[in-house]
Amino acid sequence: MRGLILASLVVLISLSLAAPAWAQDGPRIVVTIGPVHSLVAGVTEGVVEPQLIMQGAASPHAFAMRPSQAMALQQADVIIRVGETLETSLDRPIDVLGASARLITLDDIKGMTLLPAREGGVWESHDHGSAGHGHEGHGHDEAKPKSDHDDHGHDQTHDKHTGTHNPHIWLDPKNAIVAVDHIARVLSETDSANAAQYQANAERLKTKLTKLDAELAEQTKPLATKPYLVFHDAYPYFENRYGLTPAGAITVSPERQPGAKRIGEIRAKVRDLGAVCVFSEPQFEPKLIGTIIEGTSSRAGVLDPLGANLEPGPDLYFTLMRNMAVALGGCLETS
Repeated sequence: MRGLILASLVVLISLSLAAPAWAQDGPRIVVTIGPVHSLVAGVTEGVVEPQLIMQGAASPHAFAMRPSQAMALQQADVIIRVGETLETSLDRPIDVLGASARLITLDDIKGMTLLPAREGGVWESHDHGSAGHGHEGHGHDEAKPKSDHDDHGHDQTHDKHTGTHNPHIWLDPKNAIVAVDHIARVLSETDSANAAQYQANAERLKTKLTKLDAELAEQTKPLATKPYLVFHDAYPYFENRYGLTPAGAITVSPERQPGAKRIGEIRAKVRDLGAVCVFSEPQFEPKLIGTIIEGTSSRAGVLDPLGANLEPGPDLYFTLMRNMAVALGGCLETS
């Protein structure tokens, strides 16, 4: 009997330690990835702190939840994610554990620019789909606004299940502005007592994002004609917004390492296209980049689309985007 009581106490203590520490006021908000959490934290500043599920270098494509994170989903009033093609490991947990929460799916928001997924790993300079449109190239034909479905009853026939668009939508500040507007509206409906604060925060945040966009446009101007390769195709929104010239990606799926034949093909392309730089990411093996650029004039760099090494919070998004421009410039401008 004593053993059974002790075991029960251990379970209860474990559950209490795993339970998320929610603030008493405001809705319980859970956000999947750091850049989106940063935008949400900016909207909710002074009201409530949203909880971040995927921290550090955790990949949204393959993620194993801890008990505290599962409990956060289960207790959430609002869950905010990018879409089913990005946080694939959370699709089922959100559907099951977060069934009672209001779900905001950013790639479903009306007015969000979506760019097509690029096939294969290398795109010729005339056919890579998103480069060369310049700062105002944002509204080209392939970037089609989506309809607005922010609740659990969203359209299950939506083309996100076919993977026709690239999911890294936050890397365009214009998309961030659309997201902030929508998040503030939904939170104002969910928590009307703090609606004025959400709206005021959103307006300040949109002003900051507009200034950031102009700053990045100026900073990336000298990089427009310099070809480079990336580890995986995470950057078309940044590239399209600022008219950059990506030559291709090493791998289509970030969790799948290319074989020897593929590496040989990439090495040949790096030479043929005159790629100035090849960029890895913090959470993936950089030795592969060294193998690819060996014997070429290309240099290695690092791009971080998730803010893996940044402190979560309202400033993360702005630091991430500025770091992206600095990393690109640091490698490409020295050519």
